[in-house]
Amino acid sequence: MYKHILLPTDGSELSKAAMRHGIALAKAIGARVSALVVSTPLTSLVVDPTAASAALEQYKVLVATQTAKYLDSIRNEAAEAGVACSALCVEHDKPYEAIVDTAKNNGCDLVVMASHGLRGVSAILGSETLKVLTHSAVPILVYR
Repeated sequence: MYKHILLPTDGSELSKAAMRHGIALAKAIGARVSALVVSTPLTSLVVDPTAASAALEQYKVLVATQTAKYLDSIRNEAAEAGVACSALCVEHDKPYEAIVDTAKNNGCDLVVMASHGLRGVSAILGSETLKVLTHSAVPILVYR
């Protein structure tokens, strides 16, 4: 059965529910978990990177604060459940690639992540879960 479960999160309520599900699954089967937050570099969000230089420090502080909050929440829930948990933060332009690479490079044998249930063009363009499903060799449990 699964020994190491990756729990990527974006901090949304649905993502938090998926994390709780992943932790409960890990507890039931005696697995450990790794929580993952992927942040997008500020330069990939703006058209003119030179304009971003003034805001870069503020952005880094905001990302670090939010990431710590998300990861602390997962660590605390895992600790309460008696599940070993490590926490990872990766900066990457393409979150799905970071999730796929992290699962592979850290020996994860299952990824538990949320799907926001987007429809139409939004689903095609924006679904990180769909992209992970398409590119991952590691099994994915999609929580909805």
